[in-house]
Amino acid sequence: MCGIVGYVGNENVREILLNGLERLEYRGYDSSGIGVIDVNGKAQIFKDVCRVNELRNIVPQIDAQIGIGHTRWSTHGEPSKINAHPHKSHNGRFILVHNGIIENEDELRKNYFKDFPFTSETDTELIVELISMFTEDLGCVELAIRKLMNILHGSYALGILDVNNPDKIYVVKNKSPLLIGTGNRFNMIASDVLAMIEKTNRFYELKDLEYAIITKDEVKIYEMTGVKVKRHTFEVNIDKDAGDKGIYPHYMLKEIEEQAFVIRRILEKYTNEKHEFVLDQKIYDALKACDRIYIIAAGTSYHAGLIGKYFLEKMAKIPTEVFIASEFIYNQPLLSEKPLFIFISQSGETADSRAVLVNINKQGYPSLAITNVENSTLYRETTYQLLLHAGPEIAVASTKAYVAQLAVLAIISYILMDNKDFNLVDELSKVANIIETICENKEYIKKLAHEFLSTTRNCFYIGRHIDYAVALEAALKLKEISYIQTEGFAAGELKHGTIALIEKDTPVIVLISQEEINLNTRSNVKEVKSRGAKTLVISLKSLSSDQDQLVIDDVHKYLAPLVMVVPCQLLAYYAALERGHDIDKPRNLAKSVTVE
Repeated sequence: MCGIVGYVGNENVREILLNGLERLEYRGYDSSGIGVIDVNGKAQIFKDVCRVNELRNIVPQIDAQIGIGHTRWSTHGEPSKINAHPHKSHNGRFILVHNGIIENEDELRKNYFKDFPFTSETDTELIVELISMFTEDLGCVELAIRKLMNILHGSYALGILDVNNPDKIYVVKNKSPLLIGTGNRFNMIASDVLAMIEKTNRFYELKDLEYAIITKDEVKIYEMTGVKVKRHTFEVNIDKDAGDKGIYPHYMLKEIEEQAFVIRRILEKYTNEKHEFVLDQKIYDALKACDRIYIIAAGTSYHAGLIGKYFLEKMAKIPTEVFIASEFIYNQPLLSEKPLFIFISQSGETADSRAVLVNINKQGYPSLAITNVENSTLYRETTYQLLLHAGPEIAVASTKAYVAQLAVLAIISYILMDNKDFNLVDELSKVANIIETICENKEYIKKLAHEFLSTTRNCFYIGRHIDYAVALEAALKLKEISYIQTEGFAAGELKHGTIALIEKDTPVIVLISQEEINLNTRSNVKEVKSRGAKTLVISLKSLSSDQDQLVIDDVHKYLAPLVMVVPCQLLAYYAALERGHDIDKPRNLAKSVTVE
């Protein structure tokens, strides 16, 4: 969600902070700002309800070599200039940015600030005033930070500047992601390596309930008790241009068209020179030893998990259950004797999934992270890890990461399969080719989006069997960027209530990729058409009818979801484009949901 970037070094900080914030825009935000201490020791803050490109017009050419920046996604208080970050203490000494949510905010206000004239509605202003108060009482910023950490409950990543120590950035972390980047005569902080990758590829991990003091020449990391921590840096090798749109008008379209390449890269990463799939022996043994798999995920990753269940049960013959992470946290079901947990997350920072993982680790159960981000929180804290190799995904609406998740889940299931009656390398190669063909046909899909989705308020996706899981993801894509009220339904459930919602000209998009349900789903098409619906049928070639508007070349039935979702992604993209919406940064949404 919110993004943090900070820098201390020998260079002017203005462009470094603004460029870093631009690379964090994909996380979703409603306001932005930076705070600096200039070379004269003066604290300055520039912020507003605006995009980073508008912030550039607000921030003057300042002479400063230390500063912090922030993109805010509102949780406490509406989007406003007053609520935007950074926040300054009333005495002007401290500037602070904050990601996360303080759960005991009300209690702290009553205990420490009964009649204090706060100017914002944020829990962040409370934190900066606590730092100020504790520093005055204890005479030391570091002691104030340690006291603060002992009383704060919740998630927080903090970047703090102190006018009295103008060469230092103080950093504090619990639950919310924050990394320290290090270079030659400079150091940085950010909530994502992408914000720092133009300057460095070497980073320190900051763990929960740790704080750090950084200058241009030194990074010191401490436990909450004040004990110094020895920690080595790690490297992340990302092409700094990988996050650029290139020739594309939007990241989402670029990422849809990258999906064929992603499939081929996954094949390269997960096969040996004999074109045989390989899996770390420890992961293979753990999967073989378990008696049930529990998939934990949220949003698009949850929909990938539903299809992963199908793969694991059909191919690997392992009973599998799928749970929404936010529900599992507070309602853990009865578990089998030898469970294994798979956590699916594009960012590896999903707070709800991480909360489940913390509980699972306490119970001693093995876990596997399937994520796109190496050294993310889920990657570091699970027992085993597999990467998606999808490259940076910037658009809020996930496309290539979803398809990558399906591909990796299929590979795992295939490796565990006893009697392999098809060649998955060949079949995934075919999938990549078909995705390219679909994308080459995008102008036709654009016309369908205009015909079916340009003015409608409502839309339904329907499907049976594994097509139902794809319908859920397709509906999510359409609703999150076009703002059309869209639902995905099991086609067989229409007659049990849903069909009451069908009115004249209601778009119903139908998915048909499985032979055994072809005729059943087509009977549902007749049902909704008889009630006045406009139907758009997407089918595989061998199952198609002359009336089907979108026909996709055949793939193995297990892999149909990887191709069936692509036209749905394009329909969502073009519907949002026609309606004039911000496709890559839809309202109210964040790419990486780092608070529960």
